[in-house]
Amino acid sequence: MDERVVVAGAVYDRGRLLAARRSAPPELAGRWELPGGKLEPGENPREALVRELREELGVEAEPGERIPGEWPLGRGYVLQVWTVRLLSGEPRPLQDHDELRWLSRREWDSVDWLDQDVPAVVEAIRRLPEPDSRATT
Repeated sequence: MDERVVVAGAVYDRGRLLAARRSAPPELAGRWELPGGKLEPGENPREALVRELREELGVEAEPGERIPGEWPLGRGYVLQVWTVRLLSGEPRPLQDHDELRWLSRREWDSVDWLDQDVPAVVEAIRRLPEPDSRATT
């Protein structure tokens, strides 16, 4: 497989999904995405996701299940998405983002998602736990 992988996290909390607004590069600035990034050499996708969320949001996180599907990003990249549980820290925009927003099922389309993220976000929203759910993994 010649495609390079970009991992993203569907970070859930109290029945909401975390969205991150890009601040760079200029052609993506102001649009929203699921936080994550490219795999580094020698990393597996779960390791990359933990590292990316630490760097971009300042949180410690645990990847859960992979959301079925792979979405083309262009230039030989594909997006893979995992559900994510926060272990510690409060997400804040540290790198590549200037705003974060928690979105409910009804609010998911209230932001201008990057076109290539929309199918992944729709799948993530489908798996969004109910706000009153007390189930833990």
